[in-house]
Amino acid sequence: MGERIILKATLADLPKIRDRYPFIYLEHGRIEVDDSSIKWISASGEVIRLPAATIMTLLLGPGTSVTHEAVKVLATLNTTVCWVGEDSLMFYAVGQTPTSDTRNLRKQLALAADPEKSLRIARSMFLYRFPETGVKHKNLQELMVMEGGRVRSLYESLAEKYLVAWRGRSYKPGSFELSDMTNQLITGCNAALYALISSILYALGLSPKVGFVHSGSPLPFVYDIADLYKAELVLSV
Repeated sequence: MGERIILKATLADLPKIRDRYPFIYLEHGRIEVDDSSIKWISASGEVIRLPAATIMTLLLGPGTSVTHEAVKVLATLNTTVCWVGEDSLMFYAVGQTPTSDTRNLRKQLALAADPEKSLRIARSMFLYRFPETGVKHKNLQELMVMEGGRVRSLYESLAEKYLVAWRGRSYKPGSFELSDMTNQLITGCNAALYALISSILYALGLSPKVGFVHSGSPLPFVYDIADLYKAELVLSV
């Protein structure tokens, strides 16, 4: 067998983010390298070549493995690799190339560190949810009170619409089974949304740990973004 030839890709060779597919989820199989290309071997033996240069993120679910050589090639292609739970319901870890561009992260940190700019971004997020309400002069605490009222009202209206007994949002970390069925469904959907957002933020070179509304939690920026879409993606049918 001849010696394998690996050509190192440069930034000029890679598609722009807008031209790349956001993510592919894989489970029960193995990622290897064959003649410089990435291939996926499923548990049933099916072999699929992956256009890794045009994929922003690979989500590796249960039963997956990846070779050292494959990780090297993926890093060269600036493809983010995330380890997630079944159907992406949990986000466990992320692998990024150490030479990836930090421009977005530097900008995020600069905005979050400036109280005025950080509050301006938070207000923009709330304006998305309160388009007809003046948020320009509200402080963060007032905005969060408004959001709490909006979410409680949404839960109650949906419970009435779908004839669901609702006693309020209830979830204790590590005690998923103690919640009622409705709360379990909401928790599961939230986890899937958090996993997807985490993967996207890492792929964009942003930090899930630096938020503008939430703070003091494991993934504040993830929760910031998730709150913009929960009503449509988690609660609405």
